[in-house]
Amino acid sequence: MNTPLSSIAWVSVGSFIGSLGAVGLKAGAKHVEMNLRALLTNWKLALGLALYLISTVFFIKGIAHGEISILFPLVSLGYIWTAIWSKLFFGESMTTAKFAGLALILVGCVLLGLGKR
Repeated sequence: MNTPLSSIAWVSVGSFIGSLGAVGLKAGAKHVEMNLRALLTNWKLALGLALYLISTVFFIKGIAHGEISILFPLVSLGYIWTAIWSKLFFGESMTTAKFAGLALILVGCVLLGLGKR
C-alpha cells in the first residue's frame, strides 16, 4: 500500500492543530478549579480540548488511506510546533538540547518517508 500525499497532508495538519490544542490546555490549566462550573467556563481549556478533538478528525481522515507506520510518526511533528508555541506564547527557553531533539524528530520523519520507497 502506498501512502498518498493527501494522507500525509491530513496527518500533518492534524498535528499542527493538536499542537495548538496543547497551548489551549496549558493556558487554561493556569485557571483550573476542580468544580464542574469552573471547568465549563474555562474557555481556554475548552478550546484546547476542542482543538485536540478536531485534530483527531484530521488524523482519522489521513490514516484511512495510507500506511500507519508512515503516517503516525508524523504526529511527532506536533512537538516541533509545540516548542515554537511554547516560546512564542509562554516565553519558554529553547536550549541546545531542545533544538537537537527537534532535529532528531525531523530526521526520523524524513527517514520514515524514504523507507516507503
